[in-house]
Amino acid sequence: MEIGISTASFFTKVQTEETFEYIKNFGASVCEVFLSSFCEYEGILADEIIKNRCVDVHSIHTLTNQFEPELFSLNPRANADALCIFKKVLNTGKKLGANYYTFHGATRLKKINYNFDYDRLGRIVNNLIEIAQSYDICLSYETVHWAYFNEPQYYINLKKKVPNLKATLDIKQIMQANGDYREFLKAIGNDLTTVHLCDYDEDRKLYIPGKGKFDFVELFKRLLDLGFNGSCLMEVYPQGYSTFEQLKESYNYLLECLDKAKK
Repeated sequence: MEIGISTASFFTKVQTEETFEYIKNFGASVCEVFLSSFCEYEGILADEIIKNRCVDVHSIHTLTNQFEPELFSLNPRANADALCIFKKVLNTGKKLGANYYTFHGATRLKKINYNFDYDRLGRIVNNLIEIAQSYDICLSYETVHWAYFNEPQYYINLKKKVPNLKATLDIKQIMQANGDYREFLKAIGNDLTTVHLCDYDEDRKLYIPGKGKFDFVELFKRLLDLGFNGSCLMEVYPQGYSTFEQLKESYNYLLECLDKAKK
């Protein structure tokens, strides 16, 4: 198990292609690349991001609502367009050497009770997994409070239809969904590939790790007991810190927590 950083942690501070040197200088050897716009999915900027990579890329991530919900669309034209974009992102991910695609999927935008057709969802997700595999990338479905996977039972039900399903655990998203990450871990089990790390307090305010109340030592102990050997990636919001030195200190705090968890 290793601690890394998502390039999303630098969002609006520096451009994606400029983040790698900061991550490397912090001492991290692995990252998640957050591709934040269509212009980064292919072409000149994608090539620049690929060229500047100087740490291992565990996973790639996209700005979900630009196309991922339409991968589930009943409109064949919208679905075809979304699949085309999905493949462009995967192609860039392969060139970056990414092992995983962090996936949000469809969203819960309406305030209604969602009754899922797991047969249909299973067909869609199985197809997306096969497409990702053709680029040597594994699709990893993330816990997101405003998306379909915001409760453990959704994963349990979908897994019955998608044997190769994998998952990403985001602790802040689970908190925002009023859930308990321990229950999500039980549902995901050995399917876990990635963990996103952010801190928060009892008032649900978000912080960089070490400034809130979340018990990272307990989390890491649970992950070690699970036999998890993937990446735990710091993914924080830019308003959570003022200087890159603060971000580096937060990364070092996570390393200290992992050392404690191993004892």
